[in-house]
Amino acid sequence: MSDRRTAREALERLIVDVPEWPQPGVVFKDITPVLADHDAFTAVVQALAAPGRDASGAVVVDKVVGMEARGFILAAPVALTLGVGFVPVRKAGKLPRETHSVTYSLEYGEATLELHRDAVEPGERVLLVDDVLATGGTVAATRQLVEASGAECVGVSVLMELGFLDPRSTTADLPVSTLLTL
Repeated sequence: MSDRRTAREALERLIVDVPEWPQPGVVFKDITPVLADHDAFTAVVQALAAPGRDASGAVVVDKVVGMEARGFILAAPVALTLGVGFVPVRKAGKLPRETHSVTYSLEYGEATLELHRDAVEPGERVLLVDDVLATGGTVAATRQLVEASGAECVGVSVLMELGFLDPRSTTADLPVSTLLTL
């Protein structure tokens, strides 16, 4: 069985819906049971790493960027799997050195993300990794940060896509790989 299929089945079996959290009207998708299951987590990491490889299996990215906070949990092992560096994108005020910054809309509010100015180099190819693709705002904002550094986003890899929110209208021409669409 493929890692992608195994990952999708694990997500369907292990993700827990938490209604009305973090605020009324939101159904939070708790991925911690997936992370606690070694086989499921391994399959998820392998499947998320796939867009960082070409058809022959060669790595085609220089860095993996993970978005705060659950994206860190996923992106770091994806970077290790691909043999490349991991770069965190953080909420405002969390990074200690000079940053690029962008403010964007969330499905239930507004946020500012930051990336160290020297985290990615001009010309590097970057894979974005996160847990949920909702409105696409976080991906679009992270792409802006990466491109402000002169690097290129080659794709985004996510556990879940909330298709009913039409996130791909925000991600434009960026290839999106999703393990589970809700």
